[in-house]
Amino acid sequence: MMSAFADIFSTFIAGKTGARSAEVIEFDKLSGGAIQDNFGLTLDLEGGSRTRRQEFVVRQDAPSGVSESLSRPEEFRVLQAAFKAGVTAPEPLWLCEDPEVSGRVFYVMTRAGGSASPRKLVKADFTDEQRRKIVRRLGAELARLHTIRPPQASLAFLVLPDQGDPALSRVALYRRYLNQIGEPHPVLEWALNWLEDNVPEPGPTVLCHCDFRTGNYMMDGDELTAVLDWEFAAWSDPCEDLGWLCCRSWRFGADDREVGGIGDKQDLLDGYREVSGTGLDPAAVSYWEVMALVRWAMIALQQSRRHMSGEQRSLELALTGRMVAQMELDLLNQIQELEDGQ
Repeated sequence: MMSAFADIFSTFIAGKTGARSAEVIEFDKLSGGAIQDNFGLTLDLEGGSRTRRQEFVVRQDAPSGVSESLSRPEEFRVLQAAFKAGVTAPEPLWLCEDPEVSGRVFYVMTRAGGSASPRKLVKADFTDEQRRKIVRRLGAELARLHTIRPPQASLAFLVLPDQGDPALSRVALYRRYLNQIGEPHPVLEWALNWLEDNVPEPGPTVLCHCDFRTGNYMMDGDELTAVLDWEFAAWSDPCEDLGWLCCRSWRFGADDREVGGIGDKQDLLDGYREVSGTGLDPAAVSYWEVMALVRWAMIALQQSRRHMSGEQRSLELALTGRMVAQMELDLLNQIQELEDGQ
């Protein structure tokens, strides 16, 4: 099947570039991608608009998905908007909406160098200055992304938050998810009540990545090369992206480094302010860290049900569901810390 995909994708790219021939040098399924399938494809193209050795990533629908995820055409258009805004993202090249080509909808983008492995990044022997540089760069990337604001004709499929309040809109959505899951999770219910009772003043509505975290950006040494996985993008509060990046679940054991296990939150806020000209309230970011834990728990429960229902048998999906207890413990601890700090 892999060789068939290699032939299909290389033929598609040759057609898009006008190449006379396309020789497959390398083709493999990339790690990660629990929700979508990602393939690395290196071609030697003869003639056309992209000649000689070229490296691509093909992102294709998985056999099943989760309710929050955008479709591939929608994700492609979000990636186009982010790339145009100056975010360090892979260049989106071609979208194929005809499922007859490969059996599923897919798109092709450029391939970035480096690694996205969270454990490698967290354990890397960075100096304090390198950590500050990386974290400030992450803040700057989010500031560039957040310059995209509604209305945007190309992003008309994105729904604005209910009543103009992204936090309350999220709380209502996660209550619906919890009801659909149909099993008791008292900690999540309690956390949703806390989130509803402690909603901060909303910021401007902007385009958020909504999965901006260690593991979803590529690094070559201490240089950022690409922000990946745009399938959860939505109109929301700027603090949602910063809260997600600072969530305890994405520190990978380096709990003292609030920003994705890499560095300090103040450097993230400083990097954001330098590009945006706007300071964000650290308390609002902390609120969205709690929201992030609730959201990740909901996604994990949905992922496990993809496995348990037989829709897509996967050890990775099953193990994701086992992580919910840790998220519930983190919620108990984090909300208590916020309450004690008031």
